[in-house]
Amino acid sequence: MNRRVVITGIGVRTPGANGTKEFLDLLTAGRTATRRISFFDPSAYRSRVAGEVDFAPEHEGLSPLEVRRMDRAAQLAVVCAGEAVADSGLEFEDFDPTRVGVSLGSAVASATSLEQEYLVLSDSGRNWLVDHTNLSPHMFDYLVPSAMPAEVAWTVGAEGPVTMVSNGCTSGIDSVGHGCQLIREGSADVVLAGASDTPITPIVVACFDAIKATTPNNDDPEHASRPFDRTRTGFVLAEGAAVFVLEEHERARRRGARVYAEISGYATRCNAYHMTGLKTDGRELAEAVTVALDEARIDPTAIDYINAHGSGTKQNDRHETAAYKRSLGEHARRTPISSIKSMVGHSLGAIGSIEIAACALAMVNDVVPPTANLRVPDPECDLDYVPLTARQKRLDSVLTVGSGFGGFQSAMVLRRTGGSR
Repeated sequence: MNRRVVITGIGVRTPGANGTKEFLDLLTAGRTATRRISFFDPSAYRSRVAGEVDFAPEHEGLSPLEVRRMDRAAQLAVVCAGEAVADSGLEFEDFDPTRVGVSLGSAVASATSLEQEYLVLSDSGRNWLVDHTNLSPHMFDYLVPSAMPAEVAWTVGAEGPVTMVSNGCTSGIDSVGHGCQLIREGSADVVLAGASDTPITPIVVACFDAIKATTPNNDDPEHASRPFDRTRTGFVLAEGAAVFVLEEHERARRRGARVYAEISGYATRCNAYHMTGLKTDGRELAEAVTVALDEARIDPTAIDYINAHGSGTKQNDRHETAAYKRSLGEHARRTPISSIKSMVGHSLGAIGSIEIAACALAMVNDVVPPTANLRVPDPECDLDYVPLTARQKRLDSVLTVGSGFGGFQSAMVLRRTGGSR
């Protein structure tokens, strides 16, 4: 069994955007949403900028008990899932709940609440011994990443396969890829798939400070994320979430659903090389792209746009450039490419799903989002990285990729379908 899978609903929360309309407006305007960290005093840190989501859970319909029980990442996931379901027009009570699945991704899961609890119990680290009787009754939910997809499953009554995918920065692509596989193999008819991460906490910021992966460009937060630019100094940490309703194509067609795009190809590889290092030839990412194209049954020349990983580190940007040349050949030089991390930062495990949302919306509106802040191109990144301004272009087939610590390399192909839009 190899059934076709389409996206019929989208829910998204990113820096500078609550919902798909605001997200599309931000992307097409090339507007940046990175700023100085406001969640805590960042003065002691090397990198003091981030992409923060203006998110008020009580205004999003979550009850005080839900806000108390769920970590911020889970709150974002649940809100995005509800928005995606409403967008899809699905009535979940109309069909077998055992045919509904959930596949969510996250790199650091409930890091926010775990750190907050530690700070409370230890008096901000002053006490080595802590009193466990003061521990939050919801600590287990914070500790176990599977609590997040469970919360989403409870929201819609999903009783089918429920999974948590944590592959670092490719989690948001891999979770959607896994959700597609559940439908293709016949294990589910509908899957809520996506990712959420809220890593803007002192310990996570300190971790990236230690390896100098994040930018020290603190004087100009709005322009600190500069993928493919010769003056870039590292990525901007961010938070966010995106969740999709994935459906089997024929079922979606029969109910007259609006279809954003078909997910026609997906692949993931690991370089088995280094936790943070990348080989310069881009071979593993190129392999993932090639396999995804083969699964989609399209030639590399059919790709109309590439949504790059584009983290804004020299190592990644040059690795990606080599991977596109290796997998697409000369067509790589004719294909517009851009990184939306220039606008919303890098939300670790969530960004892959956020970028899938960007691709789906770009296809519906036939627009290529720009790479904001790209003013001084790196001569070693000599492809069409669409600087500063969005570009109108018919998009029938789009490639989105992700690259993560641990050597993970993932690629996904989205295609326009004949369904209603």
